[in-house]
Amino acid sequence: MRVKRFHLDEEGINKFFGSLEAKIMEILWNNSKMTIKQVHELINAESPISLNAVMTVMTRLTDKDYLIKESSGRGRTRLTFFSAPTTKEEFIQAQTQAVTDGLIADFGSYMVRNLIESLDKADPELIQQLENKLKELKNE
Repeated sequence: MRVKRFHLDEEGINKFFGSLEAKIMEILWNNSKMTIKQVHELINAESPISLNAVMTVMTRLTDKDYLIKESSGRGRTRLTFFSAPTTKEEFIQAQTQAVTDGLIADFGSYMVRNLIESLDKADPELIQQLENKLKELKNE
């Protein structure tokens, strides 16, 4: 599951998803399994939206493997539940790794130079991890 678009102008998870997709993913990361109707009720409470719009986006997220769909029951008691296959943290880790790998593959020297220039904004613990990794790579 790899995001195909990265929206530089957006913030947070919206960098990877459209606004409705992001709302749906946030809801499902915070709740284990939910039906389309349950997700719709939560979103609709904030701002009016059609059930059909939520259903369409959840179906597309499932087709892209961002959601898992499970059915239980039979006939009129049949329910379809949706859930996220990864935690939010696992998703962000995988996507940022993919973006980083792509940038290094295509623009290696620019990427590394910009990373170095951005270090003054980084958490000191992350800088220490970077120093340790650089030492490890030098010793190989």
